[in-house]
Amino acid sequence: MSDLLSPGGTPANQIRNRAIAMMILGIFCFSLMDVGVKVLAPKVGVLPALWARYAGQMLLVLILVAPRLKTVVRTKYPRLQFLRSVLLMCATGFFFTAISLIPLSDAAALMSVNPVLITLGAALFLGEALGKRRIIGIGVAMIGAMIIIQPGSSVFSLNALLPLAAAVCYSGYALLTRRVGPDEDVWTSLFYTGLVGTVILSLIVPFAWVTPDLTAIGLMAVMAVFGTLGQLFIIRSFSTGEAAMLAPFAYTGLIFASVWGAVLFSEWPDRWTVSGALVIAAAGLYVWHRETYRA
Repeated sequence: MSDLLSPGGTPANQIRNRAIAMMILGIFCFSLMDVGVKVLAPKVGVLPALWARYAGQMLLVLILVAPRLKTVVRTKYPRLQFLRSVLLMCATGFFFTAISLIPLSDAAALMSVNPVLITLGAALFLGEALGKRRIIGIGVAMIGAMIIIQPGSSVFSLNALLPLAAAVCYSGYALLTRRVGPDEDVWTSLFYTGLVGTVILSLIVPFAWVTPDLTAIGLMAVMAVFGTLGQLFIIRSFSTGEAAMLAPFAYTGLIFASVWGAVLFSEWPDRWTVSGALVIAAAGLYVWHRETYRA
């Protein structure tokens, strides 16, 4: 009984911390996938890169679940699985196009509106609590994002609509993942996102196909692996943790994008990006601390 009352050590807190860790790992894997896309897109184009991401995931999932495929394909929510899969495919397509046109950190900054949308959507559609701690954490993290974006700067252009559209689609995907997560095998959700994306994109990719060289093939494989791992971690995260509680930790993607942009593409973050990233990290830690050690 004492273990249940001790701060930070309850089963509920352990589940919450595990969900947070899964969220951050998922965002990290997605950031590595985005690096691969930024390198790959100039070689073969965005559409073949998008197809490779989903076809690769489908292949990996089929290999891993082959012994129990009949069980994995069973779903209680076929319509919701289809809708969440389409939303993720659209979010990925919009974001892949964005990072082929604007700096990685700028695209990630604009994409960072999705935690606010997820938190509000979770309160409106999933009945999750929108408490003071979560509102403060989201608000502070959004301020950090605005510091990076610097409204009125050159970041806002027609190309900026692409990551904003990606944020809307991803938020819908996250909310539906949270809705079906507790009742579905994580591999079932992973299977359907791969299947829907592969089928739809296979119908249109021939019209934009560019034969990849060995380097491009390697990049496609890396993208598929990190994309699949990222989605696996995200699904597990939303299956056990509330969407509103997890939302601030999506802002870690801003930090990862800034680091990769500087190290790999010489897109060095300025003082505003560094300051905003620190604010975002502080907001995430605040929510984690208050959720873990609350009375």
